[in-house]
Amino acid sequence: MFPEIPSTPVDLAADPAADLDPRFVFDFQAYDDLGAGQRWSTWLDVEPLSRGPEPRPDWVVTSQGAIDTELGILKTGKEADVFLLDRTDPRDPAQSVVMAAKRYRSTEHRTFHRSAAYTEGRSMKRSRDERALKRKSTFGREVAAGEWAISEWSALQRCWELGVPVPYPVQIDGTEILMEWITVPGTDEGEPETAPRLAQTRPDPVLLASYFEQLRAAMLTLAQSGLVHGDLSAYNILAAGQHLVIIDFPQLVDLVGNSGGFDFLQRDCTNVCGWFERRGLAVDPQELFGDLVAHAF
Repeated sequence: MFPEIPSTPVDLAADPAADLDPRFVFDFQAYDDLGAGQRWSTWLDVEPLSRGPEPRPDWVVTSQGAIDTELGILKTGKEADVFLLDRTDPRDPAQSVVMAAKRYRSTEHRTFHRSAAYTEGRSMKRSRDERALKRKSTFGREVAAGEWAISEWSALQRCWELGVPVPYPVQIDGTEILMEWITVPGTDEGEPETAPRLAQTRPDPVLLASYFEQLRAAMLTLAQSGLVHGDLSAYNILAAGQHLVIIDFPQLVDLVGNSGGFDFLQRDCTNVCGWFERRGLAVDPQELFGDLVAHAF
């Protein structure tokens, strides 16, 4: 039922608040202007298929009022850089998380090392994009950056759903992928720190053996699904305490669809076994390769 409108005109110029119906009065608090290195959360800006698989972890912040704040660069690479990004709703501090933001370069993008070998068997949706890639034009480099980002996004989603230990993929927006920040407990006041690469660790014999079994199980899961990491080494595996997490998936290879699939698998086995052997664990890359191939079909 609509409220009655006062029959006597109100002189709002003299008193703007005069005779206001309390049902139309409410308090509100405006957000402050965003500062440097901040933006509104892009969660709702992307399509539903550009968000991580369900069920989503509880820490994923989906609030429309959340603000993304740059915390600094975490890692630089030839094709992409990784930043730390805080996503927090200032009206609901419980909705707060720090994520890793991997951003592929656009016009400055360098061609991925031996990219043709990795992308064999892949098809592009638009022939225009494929022609631009072959010409290596400015637009072609932008397409390449987007394709590598999409490839990694798809790989992370698939690996997560298969149960492979990878960072949870939160969302993709153009050439930026937001994903779980893999950490270990810090030494100062309990603040978390970025998990080190496996290559930077010196695990004791028990943990070393556990790490190898975890890695073998992950590679086996991939092989059973007809997939190969394609560039696996101790430099793209994170040691998160007692557990390993595999990262850097833009070159995920189809074991059968790519003519070099088994060569990539052999190289992955050689790389990881070589590291474990140098740390004192007796492992055989040929034995690992044979085991994976036997379970691939």
